[in-house]
Order: sequence, then C-alpha cells, then structure tokens
Amino acid sequence: MRRLFAFFLLPALSLPLAGCDQLGIESATTLNARKEADSKAIGGACRHAGRAIEDCYTLNKKADKSAMYAGWREMNEYMRENKIEPVAPVIPPEPPKPPKVAASKPPADDEGGHGDEAAADEKPAAKGKPKH
Repeated sequence: MRRLFAFFLLPALSLPLAGCDQLGIESATTLNARKEADSKAIGGACRHAGRAIEDCYTLNKKADKSAMYAGWREMNEYMRENKIEPVAPVIPPEPPKPPKVAASKPPADDEGGHGDEAAADEKPAAKGKPKH
C-alpha cells in the first residue's frame, strides 16, 4: 500500500513544479541568457550607431559589459567585412540630470529667511493706535 501511495505521490508533487515556466516564473539561467542577449544587442546597436564602447558602457550601466563588448565587436567585424558605414543617431542622447539638492533647508526670502517673522512683526504695528 505504501509503494502505491509513493508511486502516485512523487508525480503529484513534481507536477506543479513542472509548470513554473508557463506561469511566467523564469529560472536563473533563463534570466542570465536573456540579459546576455540583450547586452549583446545593445553593444551591436551602439557600434552600428557609431558610438564608442566606452559611451555604450556609460549609457547602459545595467547591461553586462562583457556581452556588450562581444556584440559591439561582432558588429564591428560585420560592418568592416560588408563595408557598412555607421548610422548617426537622429535623437540626441538625454542630457545628464542635475544633482539632487537637499530639500531639508527652508526657502530663503529677501529678509534672510525670516519672512514669516517679519510679516508677524508688521501686523501688530499696523493695529496700533490711529493717529489723529
């Protein structure tokens, strides 16, 4: 009886694990292969656009550098063999973002940052005794 139970239990437990790819859960090897292929494509595109490999590294910090270089090198060889000229990018790269400024400081007024206190001081003076 135990053998029959074990015979059916093993496939029943492994069945849910077999469908992980169908659920959208990717394994580590699949993710690494995808990242490598993407990085290789980025490198090839950078070379086709006439960008230096250093620029490609700077513009794509999250990509795998070794795969990016492999793609750049393959595209370079292909372009030399077939005498293909680089295509200049039509859209300029985005300008670098300015550094973030600390938001902990209150905004300064013309009065040296005491705008609220100066306004509070003026109000009681305006309520003073009327001049006759």
